[in-house]
Amino acid sequence: MRPERILLLLLLLLPGPPPALGMEDASFPHLGESSQPPPRACPPRCSCPRADTVDCAGLDLRVFPDNITRAVQHLSLQNNQLQELPYNELSRLSGLRTLNLHNNRISSEGLPDEAFESLTQLQHIYVAHNKLSEAPQFLPRSLRVADLAANEVTEIFPLTFGEKPALRSVYLHNNQLSNAGLPPDAFHGSQAVVTLSLSSNQLSYVPPSLPSSLERLHLQNNLISKVPRGALSRQTPLRELYLQYNQLTDRGLDATTFSKLHRLEYLDLSHNQLAAVPAGLPRPLAVLHLGRNRIRRVEAARLRGLRGLRYLLLQHNQLGAAGLPAGALRPLRGLHTLHLYGNGLDRVPQALPRRLWALVLPHNRVTTLGAHDLAATPRLAELNLAYNRLASARVHRRAFHRLRALRSLDLAGNQLTLLPSGLPASLHTLRLQRNQLRALEPEPLAGLDQLQELCLAHNRLRVGDIGPGTWHELQALQVLDLSHNELSFVPPDLPEALEELHLQGNRISHVGPEAFLSTPRLRALFLRANRLHVTSIAPEAFLGLPHLRVVDTTGNPEPVLVQLPPTAPRRPRAEGP
Repeated sequence: MRPERILLLLLLLLPGPPPALGMEDASFPHLGESSQPPPRACPPRCSCPRADTVDCAGLDLRVFPDNITRAVQHLSLQNNQLQELPYNELSRLSGLRTLNLHNNRISSEGLPDEAFESLTQLQHIYVAHNKLSEAPQFLPRSLRVADLAANEVTEIFPLTFGEKPALRSVYLHNNQLSNAGLPPDAFHGSQAVVTLSLSSNQLSYVPPSLPSSLERLHLQNNLISKVPRGALSRQTPLRELYLQYNQLTDRGLDATTFSKLHRLEYLDLSHNQLAAVPAGLPRPLAVLHLGRNRIRRVEAARLRGLRGLRYLLLQHNQLGAAGLPAGALRPLRGLHTLHLYGNGLDRVPQALPRRLWALVLPHNRVTTLGAHDLAATPRLAELNLAYNRLASARVHRRAFHRLRALRSLDLAGNQLTLLPSGLPASLHTLRLQRNQLRALEPEPLAGLDQLQELCLAHNRLRVGDIGPGTWHELQALQVLDLSHNELSFVPPDLPEALEELHLQGNRISHVGPEAFLSTPRLRALFLRANRLHVTSIAPEAFLGLPHLRVVDTTGNPEPVLVQLPPTAPRRPRAEGP
């Protein structure tokens, strides 16, 4: 037998694993060594969940922590009381990628210009909610995200955000920047920026030389009165533009202002001083917000080409009787929602887009609803005509005839004395509060077997004025609001599916034992501010209501004794073998 095989056989016969020839056992602890890895260096009170992460957030620190490992890549110091960053401490952290200084007290004097020179790998810096009066003169070329929001910054410099090829997001909102504080080359060499927030500053016009790569631009809540010609001509990828809460007038815009924004989908010009819909709007627009301006008339020519527009918001303008000529909105073939809240319209606009899904018209002066006013919008699912001047005699019995998809109808705050006729069977919600209803008859509610919520609050209804069988066909009704009427007792024969019943603010003085026999699913009952006394509610009134959990009787002349039915005991679960 060969000597090599003999040696191998002997090794196999020895107890335990064979020792490595020519090597020491690395797993065996030697003198002066521990079997545990050495403790990771971490500043006092901070946490270091990984070798590259130091978290010192929310410790009320007033001094930059020492003993931070040089290997740190993510340093969190937000929500402290730091006033300055020592250069010698920061400069040795050359591998830092994320620096979070959010919500401290750091001033520009406490942030030396050379503080970031050695941080050549820094990608994310968060210095929002501090005391900076000017931006750092230099930030690393490696930067991707810079957040300097909610400071007191009045000036930025060419190399603050310039020459940063990887920079994608810059947040400068809630500062004190004027146009003089933004140099013309502020973003030179930084053509990857997709998000720029300059909202809530003191800009008087849209800054020129913004990054051509922008997709989202926030300029709301400034002092902007004009967009200089060409200021938005290079930002062709722009998808979202926020210019609300400024001082824009028609003179501050022209037909070329938005003409190059071939991908713009969202444009917010609300809360300005525009008297007309701007010209030259981009065709891809999906949302156009023009609320709270001074628009008196909408011209079809200004909307031509916007076939993809889905949401047009014109609330709180000055649109009167001639503000929306017939067919003015016809070019908007894809319009989904039209908001006209708070204008002076005296009728429903004519020739609305056929695909319209929601028409919101409250707080106007609409007095009449004719047989054909809504005939052009068969897909309408939400119609809000609340707080107009509609009287029952001026609502045609076929006004809703074509609205076979209507799910929500709001006629609150009008002058109706009767329920409208011809209500669509598709309705899920019907709001008629704050009218002058004096009677309810079953005919107008016939066929509404999908109705789930009916609000009749603040009318003049009495129990005797509710005709027999009124609730009979409301098989799906879950919420019924009869509050603030003139009811003297609980109306009989309420719908079986009812879960929530509002009767507060009536004249109810007694609740008998059979008051809720027809509503076994009732969960919540509101009887506050009636005329109930201690024993006004019969003890048996709630016996057949196993789901009842809320009975509100506050605000009555006396505290009312309420005895809820016992909850059904839970059956023990069958346990497996």
